[in-house]
Amino acid sequence: MPSLLDEFEQKILRVLQEDAALSTSAIASLVGLSPSPCWRRIDRLEREGYIKKRVAVLDRKKIGLDSQVFAQVKLNAHGRANLDEFSKAILDFPEVLECHVLMGTVDFMLRVVTADIYAYERFFFEKLSSLPGVQEINSIVALSEIKSTTALPI
Repeated sequence: MPSLLDEFEQKILRVLQEDAALSTSAIASLVGLSPSPCWRRIDRLEREGYIKKRVAVLDRKKIGLDSQVFAQVKLNAHGRANLDEFSKAILDFPEVLECHVLMGTVDFMLRVVTADIYAYERFFFEKLSSLPGVQEINSIVALSEIKSTTALPI
């Protein structure tokens, strides 16, 4: 952990990762501070970008997104020159929850969620494979999820 964060700030971040809906008073109590200094620390952590945003984490299966697929995308030589173009196009696809640029035999790794495998097939043919520069896509279907967390090891 960077030395820019003291013990209290690290505790605050751990607490917020578990429940960002807690009041400042509740967080202060859990980390051993009074509410005012706790609020100032949270405010600083937000202003300085340690806390990107506070969101609700949804259960994808309960809202009908039963399929999760990891797609490895390889661009052709011309496509590699335009990594930015592919990256910008991916931002418009709500099915893509994560997109990572990789080093190695493939250029991108995507985490895609859809209602079912047929919806992924439509996404694959109608959107993903039609992007310029795409040479190859290797789709890996996740059968089950063993661990999924948003909490970083602070």
